[in-house]
Amino acid sequence: MSFASLKKSSGSFAKLQAELEKQSTPAQGGQSTEDRFWKPDVDKAGNGYAVIRFLPAPEGEDLPWVRVFDHGFQGPGGWYIENSLTTIGKQDPVSEYNSKLWNSGVEANKEIARKQKRRLKYIANIVVVSDPKHPENEGKVFLYQFGKKIFDKITEAMNPQFEDESPVNPFDFWEGANFKLKIRQVEGYRNYDKSEFDSPSALLDGDDEALEGLWKTQYSLTEFLDAKNFKSYEELKARLDKVLGVSTTASVNTASVEEDVEDFKPQFKSAPAPKTAESVEVDDEDDTMSYFAKLAEDD
Repeated sequence: MSFASLKKSSGSFAKLQAELEKQSTPAQGGQSTEDRFWKPDVDKAGNGYAVIRFLPAPEGEDLPWVRVFDHGFQGPGGWYIENSLTTIGKQDPVSEYNSKLWNSGVEANKEIARKQKRRLKYIANIVVVSDPKHPENEGKVFLYQFGKKIFDKITEAMNPQFEDESPVNPFDFWEGANFKLKIRQVEGYRNYDKSEFDSPSALLDGDDEALEGLWKTQYSLTEFLDAKNFKSYEELKARLDKVLGVSTTASVNTASVEEDVEDFKPQFKSAPAPKTAESVEVDDEDDTMSYFAKLAEDD
């Protein structure tokens, strides 16, 4: 898509709305430390504020975001910290094992499956509008990793619930809106409930030349779906067996089940004290993959 085509399509985002609906349907079956990733900073009380603008799909790509699943949990044989093959529509050994656990109908097995459930994260291009703690970031393009809570805010903006609200495409240069990121510390975790989109406005005052220059500096998103970022099924299966310390089919009791495997609650295995990792979510904006990896290195 050329920049001229991008501008011509401004205000029309039926394709994105369709993709939202598609991704909201359950599928079957950590913030990077790289300089290209931006991450909000907080004060000692855990509060933070920044303004960002989500950017349209990069040149040559169809969507302004990618969705990635991963796993991070500890077993008798160490840590399992891997991207899930379900991200790219393939069978994944952890998902298969969790299904067996859940379908056993044994509550203890279900609890293990809950703690090993895959985590969801999104990655998009943004431009930092305001970053009080790091003003040097303002006006620059970064990748931003976030979780379901913020993605829900995007979904609500594009598909408002009430008749007096007009749908907004947050990724549009000309008719999009800045996102006010408001972070609070609630029960020991970062909370984004008060974050919100501002009124629609053109980015960079609608200066096409400046916008096109910005657009051409965006990072590829499809690279995160490249097969090179995922180990083979056989490699993952071998790693899972080692982490569990047993065959993945052992100790799974068979019984009938009434619940669906997709009804798992997002919980993760607690790390040994004092390195608590219980109920860590990507929405905490910490790089959970790096977080669990660090715990593994410390053991």
